[in-house]
Amino acid sequence: MNCKPRQQQVIKAFEDFLSTPLETVLQRHLNTPTSAALSLFHDVAANVPAYKAFLAEREINPATIQSLEEFQKLPAIAKQNYILRYPLADLCRNGQLEECDMIAASSGSSGKPTFWPRFFTDELQIATRFEQIFHDSFYSDTRRTLAVICFTLGTWVGGMFTTNCCRYLASKGYPITVITPGNNKEEILRVVQELGSAFQQVVLLGYPPFLKDVIDTGIACSVEWQQYQIKLVMAGEVFSEEWRSLVGERVGSQNPCYDFASLYGTADAGVLGNETPLSICIRRFLAKNPDAARALFGESRLPTLVQYDPCSRFFEVEDGGLLFSGDNGIPLVRYDILDTGGIISYDAMLQFLAEWGFNPVAALENSALPTPHSPLPTPHSLRGIHQLPFVYVFGRSNFTVSYFGANIYPENVTVGLEQPGIQEWVTGKFVLQVKEDADKNRFLSVVVELGAGVEGSEDRREAIASSILSQLLRLNSEFANYVPAEYQTPQVTLAPMGDFEYFPIGVKHRYTRQ
Repeated sequence: MNCKPRQQQVIKAFEDFLSTPLETVLQRHLNTPTSAALSLFHDVAANVPAYKAFLAEREINPATIQSLEEFQKLPAIAKQNYILRYPLADLCRNGQLEECDMIAASSGSSGKPTFWPRFFTDELQIATRFEQIFHDSFYSDTRRTLAVICFTLGTWVGGMFTTNCCRYLASKGYPITVITPGNNKEEILRVVQELGSAFQQVVLLGYPPFLKDVIDTGIACSVEWQQYQIKLVMAGEVFSEEWRSLVGERVGSQNPCYDFASLYGTADAGVLGNETPLSICIRRFLAKNPDAARALFGESRLPTLVQYDPCSRFFEVEDGGLLFSGDNGIPLVRYDILDTGGIISYDAMLQFLAEWGFNPVAALENSALPTPHSPLPTPHSLRGIHQLPFVYVFGRSNFTVSYFGANIYPENVTVGLEQPGIQEWVTGKFVLQVKEDADKNRFLSVVVELGAGVEGSEDRREAIASSILSQLLRLNSEFANYVPAEYQTPQVTLAPMGDFEYFPIGVKHRYTRQ
């Protein structure tokens, strides 16, 4: 096989990444935001065997798709109608899996992983999302930074993807040093205490509830988090602004808008968008003004709010769900990830906030506080304000819940209730939720409906919890690998048949609550 074109592709992509300023990359969309999606479509239609077949089955001639309006009439693809229907190689360009150099896994509802191949160049465009965070939020171009990878390592997408992207930033000249303890709490604490003082700041990257557990465990072990100038990069969970404030207080955060950043990411396509100081400032305002949040999002719950680059990931909204198009090892065109949410342009967002008497740019300027390692940012040097559109995400529409970054499916719990000795006590109905205790620690709650005439007892509650846990560990590989052992056992509550709050008679049952 002639590798020269591939080598040239790598060299050019890396040179472009290293030499192009972040600001230049983030301004591309101001000229031709939709042409990238159309170009991707024609490339995929010509070179990806699976997508060729997908279009042919629907008698769609790619040559007729020449405008955004025509593009938006294309049928959406999803796991069921596309990813799982074709051989893995056919989903890649030229039907060649070997053109990708790495494969990550994500767990499906049955616990069987879906494989997502990618190439070096796919990671470089995702590295720009990390550069936004490390440059705009953490000022890491001017501060010696220790990046501690607390995501699960192995085939799971979070750990290795994050590690690689952080190392690319180091290659670009950022004084970032990466260490990979994974989700080993003791090792994370050792790393921070033994190495943290050699750096001007320490960035912990992981799932929100796990990072909070690390911080709380550290406090119990007399770790003085404040001395390390802790920053947090998170993914996989919707969390409250109260949670952000609480965790910020425990690590000594001076300014939550610049000390935190959450990623909207997926194994399917890497990072789709990221929190910015601007988006965090806006979300914190909306958390304190629920009427404004309801007017903006149409719901009383607060979604994840991030900004995205439409030249990298082109979002659309269809029937309340998010579709996106983006280049990857498996390129995706109008892909339905089963997330509910919406998109808001930069100008529309600022106009809406102005109508509620709020100017987030001015608020950021006023809230920027000096730290021991950084001067007070002046308005002309304030970072994190880019005219990028916003996408808000409520979560999966297929009734999953997210816990420590693992998608937990009702089907997994159902199997636990169907085991011998358990099924005689229950109807099979339950409500799956992720809740927080008074100290903002998350736990997995399962309210189970007892059968007619069945009395609840502590022995039965414990047996049901044990059965659910064993099936979650057996069926859901993300759960088994992402969730620390001490947080895996669900908190089971037994409710009588027809319980008004959870199992009202005559109402279509919902197995999850957000």
